[in-house]
Amino acid sequence: MASSKMHFTGRLQDMDLRLLRVYKAVVESGGFSAAEVELNVSRSTISASMSDLETRLGLKLCKRGRSGFSLTSAGSQVYEITLQLLNSMDLFRDQLNTIHSHLKGELNIGITDNLITMWRSKIVKSLQRLKKESPDVVINITIMPPNEIEKAVLNGQLDIGMAPKTRDCPGLEYLALYEEQSYLFCGEEHSLFTMADADITTQQVLENDTVALSYALPDAIQQIYDQHKIKATVSDREGVVFLLMTGCFIGYLPSHYAQKWVDTKTLRKMPLANLGYTTQIMAVTKNEINTDLILRNYLNALKDAY
Repeated sequence: MASSKMHFTGRLQDMDLRLLRVYKAVVESGGFSAAEVELNVSRSTISASMSDLETRLGLKLCKRGRSGFSLTSAGSQVYEITLQLLNSMDLFRDQLNTIHSHLKGELNIGITDNLITMWRSKIVKSLQRLKKESPDVVINITIMPPNEIEKAVLNGQLDIGMAPKTRDCPGLEYLALYEEQSYLFCGEEHSLFTMADADITTQQVLENDTVALSYALPDAIQQIYDQHKIKATVSDREGVVFLLMTGCFIGYLPSHYAQKWVDTKTLRKMPLANLGYTTQIMAVTKNEINTDLILRNYLNALKDAY
């Protein structure tokens, strides 16, 4: 029998949905005891949930006792509209997923050079997920220096960029992806290449001509470069490798990128722990309310990637 006082405000909350799902399981199982297996919770928890639901709705939903479990007239009606509600939610979810899978448009991404050799790259996994979930989205990737990526995101040329973080730029948001370790290397024709580790000193290394990156670097990293004799600059890491292979320069490279040349004994890592640095690789987007569903989906994929 309905209570004289109406407790339900008409505003569904997460708690209401949880209680209604418990109620549906109880009805379809034929009672509290049978619902324990279905819900994998104790009978006392189910009983408490049912009491909470009856209080919330202001209705007596079922009878339980020695005579067994049965629904009241109000309980039968609540069960029917519960099915309608939950089915409508399932339909909403399915239709929303359909929208996601039928997204059309473009995603313009700027990526700094040579990140592909990062092990278990989040970028690769997130792109894979975007393509599987939204196959009609056109993905455009441009390889660019980090400072150009930030500018392109700000002016709308790019939707998102992947680059080492050099500073906090007003108007941009940063999502940390992973850390990149860079060390000092020389080529096989350089005089340091065949020297014994014990014979190589920091001072000796700093006397050699060094190749540097031409774009802005964080202060801590720039201070490391300032110790060297900079005799060449390049816009990307591939340029560093070209100059290292001349045997005339030393230079810094990410360890994951240099490894293939170390394995073939084309490059050598300098045995000096004090000459190296760590870079934070970030995803960069505009700092604004984002209504672009394609970009939002991709950002979620990046956050979920391992």
